[in-house]
Amino acid sequence: MKADAAGLLAGYALDAMLGDPRRFHPVAGFGTAAAALEKRLYADSRAAGAAFTAIAVGVPALAGVAAAVATRKQPLVRAALVAGVTWTVLGGRTLRRESRIMARHLRDEDLGAARGRLNHLCGRDPSGLDEPELARATVESVAENTSDAVVAPLVWGGLLGLPGLLAYRAANTLDAMVGHRSPRYARFGTASARLDDALNLLPSRLTGLLTIAAAPIVGGTPAETLRVWRRDRNDHPSPNAGQCESAMAGALGVRLGGRNVYFGRSETRPFLGDGPRPTAVHLRKAARISGAVGLAAAAIAAAVRAR
Repeated sequence: MKADAAGLLAGYALDAMLGDPRRFHPVAGFGTAAAALEKRLYADSRAAGAAFTAIAVGVPALAGVAAAVATRKQPLVRAALVAGVTWTVLGGRTLRRESRIMARHLRDEDLGAARGRLNHLCGRDPSGLDEPELARATVESVAENTSDAVVAPLVWGGLLGLPGLLAYRAANTLDAMVGHRSPRYARFGTASARLDDALNLLPSRLTGLLTIAAAPIVGGTPAETLRVWRRDRNDHPSPNAGQCESAMAGALGVRLGGRNVYFGRSETRPFLGDGPRPTAVHLRKAARISGAVGLAAAAIAAAVRAR
C-alpha cells in the first residue's frame, strides 16, 4: 500500500530528526503494562511464559490489524498513523547519539563518565572496563541495535504494515524484559527469547549485507567486510548478533568479541574481525554506518510495501 510506504518513510524521517519521544513514550507504556501482566501470569514454567508472550504480543498485533482495517479507505489517515507508529518503534537517532556521546567521553579520557553512560546502550558491568573495552561494548551494541531498533521494525513494517511494526516492537521489548538468562526467567522467558530470535533472522542478515555495502563511507571495503562477515558471522552464540557485529568489525577494520562481564555473570565470546581493538574514533564511524544502513532499510521497506 502506498499510504503505508509513505508512512514508513515519514516515520523514519521523524526519528532521524527528533529521536525518541522524550515524555510519555508508548514503548515505555507497553513495558509497564507487560510488567503488570507478568505479575499476574508468572510461573517458573515455559507454558506460563508462552501464554505471557502470546498475550503481550498478540494484543498489539490485533490492535494493528484493527487500525489497518479501520483506515483502509482513508489513505491520509493511514499514512499519518503509520508514520506515528514507525517513529515510536524506531530508535536510530538515539542509538547514534549515544555512540557519539561515548566517543566524546573516551576522547576526553573521562572514563568515569563513559562507564556511567554505558548502561544507555547495554547491560554490561562497566566498573572494570578500560577505554578499549568500553569502545568495544559500544561498537557491538551499535551493530546489534542497528538491526533490533532500526532495520527489524522497518522490515516487518514493510512486510506486514501496522501489525508488523507493533508486533515486532512488542516482541523485542519482551525479550529485553524477560528473555535474558537468569534464575527467574530461565524457563518463563524462553518463548519471548525464541520469538525475538525468529523475528530477527531476516533483519539481522539484511543488516549485515547493508553494512557491507556501506563500508566505504568509513574507509572500509565491501570485499574485506564480506570476507570477515562470511568467516565470522556464525561464530557468535546468538543466531543474529554475529551477523551484525562481524560485518561492523569488517567495515571498521577492528576486532570485536572477548569476555563480557554482566552483573553477576560473565560470558566469553569468540573474536570477530581482524585488527586492533576499537577506540573512540571507531564509535563515530559506527554511528555513520548505522545511519546509512537505516536509511537504506527504510527505502527497501517502503519499496516492498508500495508493491
